[in-house]
Amino acid sequence: MKASDTIALRADRPVPLTRMGFGGGPLGNLFRKVSDEDAQGALDAAWSAGIRYFDTAPQYGLGRSEQRLGAGLARLGRDAATLSSKVGRLLVDCEPHEVTPESFVDVPQKRIVFDYSYDGVMRSHEESLARLGLDRVDILLVHDVDAVSHGGSREASDRRVRELFDLGGFRALTELRDAGRVKAIGAGVNEWEVCERLLGLGDFDGFLLAGRYTLLEQEALESFLPLCVKRDVGIILGGPYNSGILATGAVPGARYNYNPAPPEILDRVRRIEAVCADHGVRLIEAALQFAVGHPAVRTVIPGAASAAEVQANVAIFSQTIPSGLWSDLKSAGLLRADAPVPGAA
Repeated sequence: MKASDTIALRADRPVPLTRMGFGGGPLGNLFRKVSDEDAQGALDAAWSAGIRYFDTAPQYGLGRSEQRLGAGLARLGRDAATLSSKVGRLLVDCEPHEVTPESFVDVPQKRIVFDYSYDGVMRSHEESLARLGLDRVDILLVHDVDAVSHGGSREASDRRVRELFDLGGFRALTELRDAGRVKAIGAGVNEWEVCERLLGLGDFDGFLLAGRYTLLEQEALESFLPLCVKRDVGIILGGPYNSGILATGAVPGARYNYNPAPPEILDRVRRIEAVCADHGVRLIEAALQFAVGHPAVRTVIPGAASAAEVQANVAIFSQTIPSGLWSDLKSAGLLRADAPVPGAA
């Protein structure tokens, strides 16, 4: 499979996605400062590799990722690209001690205000366009209505979902889509359960699911991913390395879901690594390619902060994985038996 291969988000609203996209989180200085030169070099390398789907969000560096990505696409050719950004977090000027950088460094003097109302969605969309310096985004995603993003509280997640529907945020999204100002709407979240709930409440085109369908996690096969196949809802798979450990392996300090990996995860990754080694496959290669074996998963979007990282991702994505690797992982109980795998009929 090539990074530049194309597929539609869904058949009846054919927004094109390359099978590997570009995750814009690192362009916002995720965990470390990235120079403007490296950021633009990463975008140049992605474009040269045929990648034409790019994702960003106001949260990523408090607007810095959108600014860098917009400048890059304006230079490279906006009309040839598919672009997604997100709503739900407004960026407000603030005092230095009020800045809310989350996991980003060297950010503008802004704080985040969650707002999933009609006016909040419309304002977020317009402010994203201003930061991007572009006239449109193609896919607009509701950002982080999941429990993970709100202190692990299911009650807080439910409250945000109610806000989205009761205060008009979903109406704003559908108006933007109906008016042709965006081509598709969805949600970008860290758990599949809230996606399943949203599918029961409204007409969504797709979901950006971060880290919840990987070599380490396949619970979404229970009900959510089959529902997506049935309804032709596309999945954009973010976080294919579970925020690090499936790229680095079980090394000291390895991260799992943005935190130090617990012992049981380190042990499981070591066992997966051993099976991969038996087949001459690197863990990172299996991790990046695994998710696109599922028919609901349209694209995978690893992040990158330099041209070298993009080129490495593209090379990893094009490696041939022997089918025996997947069957051995299943036999060892390290991969669900019902998990579709790349290359299967």
